[in-house]
Amino acid sequence: MLTDSLGNPVTLEHAASLAVVNDFVEGFIACEARAIAPLAIADTDASPIVQAYCAALHMFAESRDAPANARPFIEHALASPIRATPRKQRFVQAVKAWIDGDISRAIALHEEQAREHPRDLASLKLGQYHLFNRGDSPGMLRMALAALPAAGDVPYLHGMLAFGWEQCHLLAQAESAARHAIHLQRKEPWAHHALAHVMLTQGRIHEGQAFMADVSSTWTDLNSFMVTHNWWHQALFALELDDHAQVLRLYDTQVWGVVKDYSQDQINAVSLLARLELAGVDVGDRWQDLGHHLATRTADHVLPFLDMQYLYGLARAGRPEADVLMRNIEAHAAAAAPDTRDAWQRVGLPASRGLLAHARGDWQRAVDDLGQALPRLVEIGGSHAQRDLFAQVHLDALVRSGQLGGAQHLLQQAVNGQTESRRLKRQAARIYAALGLKEITP
Repeated sequence: MLTDSLGNPVTLEHAASLAVVNDFVEGFIACEARAIAPLAIADTDASPIVQAYCAALHMFAESRDAPANARPFIEHALASPIRATPRKQRFVQAVKAWIDGDISRAIALHEEQAREHPRDLASLKLGQYHLFNRGDSPGMLRMALAALPAAGDVPYLHGMLAFGWEQCHLLAQAESAARHAIHLQRKEPWAHHALAHVMLTQGRIHEGQAFMADVSSTWTDLNSFMVTHNWWHQALFALELDDHAQVLRLYDTQVWGVVKDYSQDQINAVSLLARLELAGVDVGDRWQDLGHHLATRTADHVLPFLDMQYLYGLARAGRPEADVLMRNIEAHAAAAAPDTRDAWQRVGLPASRGLLAHARGDWQRAVDDLGQALPRLVEIGGSHAQRDLFAQVHLDALVRSGQLGGAQHLLQQAVNGQTESRRLKRQAARIYAALGLKEITP
């Protein structure tokens, strides 16, 4: 019996395919581009696991076409004459559930896999992906902890643990797990990412910037999401220090332009341009280039978290597709499946209306609609750092609508937690001056 590099038994049509299977397993948990290797042998190896890996890779496109592109591969996996192990059968069924839109079933299967086959870390990471997109941070942590006794030697598991701890606001545990992962394997970009979250949350801006600069030389051969997102985090540190030239340079050279048609690269770009503008920076014509690539996203509706940022980017670019997307979000929310109905109707829809209002200068509507969505924003997925964009937009709308008391209430709390942030102190000083409290030093 063949085994993959983590010791999991695999059944393949051709023994030579084992190297490709390992490229997926290792590449996926290490956020490396070689994870796409199974696509090259899809026509020559009918093994269920190879076909399921190909299906999953198509789903990661996070587009409206992804399920249709993935379905032939999962059908080949189900119809394969090659007998799969129970572990692989469960993985195939989990990917099928994802394609069918039954994310609850997919999560249940990945959780079962983590308990019964804790060294199947590709399954675990995919399960964490689904849980993350639902805002279920405790679930992410629970799944990783289930694998710890059997897979504690694998650095990437500690990176997965670190992000689960961090998203649960358990920052000391997150930092410990991240540093252990990096001790085992310095090139562990997911652990770098988790530690950047911890340092940003704790206001350790200078330390975070220095740390990410130090490990950035290891960000080689990564998938576009991981490399652009880690540079996005570095840009956030620079933004807090009011180093706007550095942020624009990182946007132009590291964050935008790797894979311009990829969802995650696009939302990194939307988020960074929006934050720059909220900080008072002129971003030139950058919205127009980004908007051109967002124009195809009007009917995706993969996740409300994605649609909301596509919408804001299209509106800031002045594209008419923003109105098309807004109408489509309303229609999709009205018909959403029970599994996702609340996230779309009670969070994504009002938040989208608020973001569109802000992009077009309707400050009071932005305050009202975003204010309705913010308390439940975790339900749309995304990380704390990513969702902070929507809180920043809401704060800006409060200021622009003249609700300075409410703005001060929110902003001073942010300053208290980010004592190194020049951006927040500068913004707070302006509000105190407007409130007739110039003597207060934030």
